[in-house]
Amino acid sequence: MGPPGSGKGTVSARIIKHFGVKHLSSGDLLRENMQKKTEVGILAKSYIDQGQLIPDDIMTQLMLSEIKGLDRYNWLLDGFPRTVAQAEALDKECDIDTVIDLDVPFETIKCRLTARWIHPASGRVYNLEFNPPKVQGIDDITGEPLVQRDDDKPETVSKRLQAYDAQTKPVLEYYRKKGLLKSFSGTETNKIWPHIYAFLQTKLPDVSQKDAANPR
Repeated sequence: MGPPGSGKGTVSARIIKHFGVKHLSSGDLLRENMQKKTEVGILAKSYIDQGQLIPDDIMTQLMLSEIKGLDRYNWLLDGFPRTVAQAEALDKECDIDTVIDLDVPFETIKCRLTARWIHPASGRVYNLEFNPPKVQGIDDITGEPLVQRDDDKPETVSKRLQAYDAQTKPVLEYYRKKGLLKSFSGTETNKIWPHIYAFLQTKLPDVSQKDAANPR
């Protein structure tokens, strides 16, 4: 868990690489369903097009149906649950071992998000600060123009962070009471990561071939 722009995607990718868990991102799953025009996808798109949050039951249905196929694996949820109702629904179906919270200051995130540009067709994300495109405003692979999502414009970022805070504080509290929440604070993903890595090593073996003493 963590606010938009806190580095969830980067941390998730590293966890998958080192610990070989299956990754379920609610955002990826939604995009996939919208592209395929599934029943859930069409329903979700109607809410997104109106600028509304997708209702709990739709998100829960989407995620739980995916999780059911992964009962033989360790898995990592990214972007779900976002509300206490979703967390409770998840608890009925699965035992969660641990919840990782990326506690990154909002000011840091504002700088980060407003520097974020995407290539819409592929979903590739660039950050002007630490992952810029080779040519400004152009996707490295296709040469097509990059766009800034409305979400990443400064005025929207503040609203999103406030909404995240209001919605998610109760979820963090829910898991804290269960003794499952592990918070990692910092302003740089590369500095937070070694602590997350060390923590997960107490729970899972490192399956990557890289030098485990120097996780990247």
